[in-house]
Amino acid sequence: MDALTALLDGPRARGAFLLRSVLTPPWSLRIRDEAALSIAAVVRGTAYYVPDDGEPIAAGPGDVLVIRGPEHYTVADPPGTAPQIIIHPGQRCTTPQGEDLAELMHLGVRTWGTDAEGPTLVLTGAYQLAGEVSRRLLSALPTAVVVPRPDWDTPLVSLLADEIAKDRPGQEAVLDRLLDLMLITALRTWLARPSSSAPGWYRAQSDPTVGPALQLLHHNPALQWTVADLAAKVGVSRALLARRFTELVGEPPMAYLAGWRLALAADLLLEPDATLAAVARRVGYGSAFALSAAFKRVRGVSPREHREQCTA
Repeated sequence: MDALTALLDGPRARGAFLLRSVLTPPWSLRIRDEAALSIAAVVRGTAYYVPDDGEPIAAGPGDVLVIRGPEHYTVADPPGTAPQIIIHPGQRCTTPQGEDLAELMHLGVRTWGTDAEGPTLVLTGAYQLAGEVSRRLLSALPTAVVVPRPDWDTPLVSLLADEIAKDRPGQEAVLDRLLDLMLITALRTWLARPSSSAPGWYRAQSDPTVGPALQLLHHNPALQWTVADLAAKVGVSRALLARRFTELVGEPPMAYLAGWRLALAADLLLEPDATLAAVARRVGYGSAFALSAAFKRVRGVSPREHREQCTA
C-alpha cells in the first residue's frame, strides 16, 4: 500500500448526507453542522466558501470544494450576503431566528432550495462521523480545497447530479460510493498540484532517498524497524537517511513510523470484527496493552473509546 492509497483509503460514507440545492442569488447559508468533512460540487452558477477569518473562495460550474470541519463557515453568492438559512447538526435547517425550513424548502427527492428553477445548482455531501474519514486524511488537508474543473477530466459531477435525485432500491449505497469516489478523485488531483500545501511526507515520495524509505515503512509497518535497518535497505548511510528524512518529512523516521502505526490502528479498529490484539500485531506492537498505552498517550482516548466515538 503506497502512502496516497493509505491516505485515501479512509473515506467510507455510511448513509451519508447528500443534497441537491437549487438557489437564486443573492443567497447565503451559514453552515454549523460540524461535519467532519464536506464536499460541494457546483453544477451551475457560482458558490463562494466564506470562512470566518479568511478570504472567500469561488467555485464555478464543474469545480469542487472540499471543506474540513468542524468549524462553522458560510457558503453564499455573492460572498457578502448576510446568512438567510442556518444549517445545524443533523442537517436541520432554520432561519436565523430559529424557524424550521425543512418543509418550506423541500423541492423533491434529496432536493432543497429557494427556487425550483434557480440558476444555481450545488450538490453537497457530508461525512458526519470522524470515523468515516481517517484522522490522517483530515490532518493533511487545509480548511478548504477547491479543485477547478480544468484540473480534472471526470464525469463524476454530472453522474452524481443525475443519481442524487433518484429514489431506487439500493440508491443510498450507490450515492455513498459516488461520494467516496468524488472525494478521492478531487483530493488526488489537488495533492498532485505543485501549488498545493500537500504534507511533507507526500512530497517526499519523489525523493530518491526518502521515497523508498517511506515505501518500506508504509508496506511493512509491523516490522521492528531501526534507522540503521531502513538505511541499509535504501542503500545510504544512517546519518544521511535521518537528516534527509527529517528535512523533507518534518520528523525523524521512527517518529513518523510511530504516527503511521497509530493512524493505521485507528482505522483498523473500526473494522467490525477487529480485536485489539490483532490490530496490534498488524501495526507492529508486541501486545494489545502496548498499543492501548501508545494510543491513549498520543490520541488522548483508549482504543475502545475511539471505536465508540467513531461508530456512535
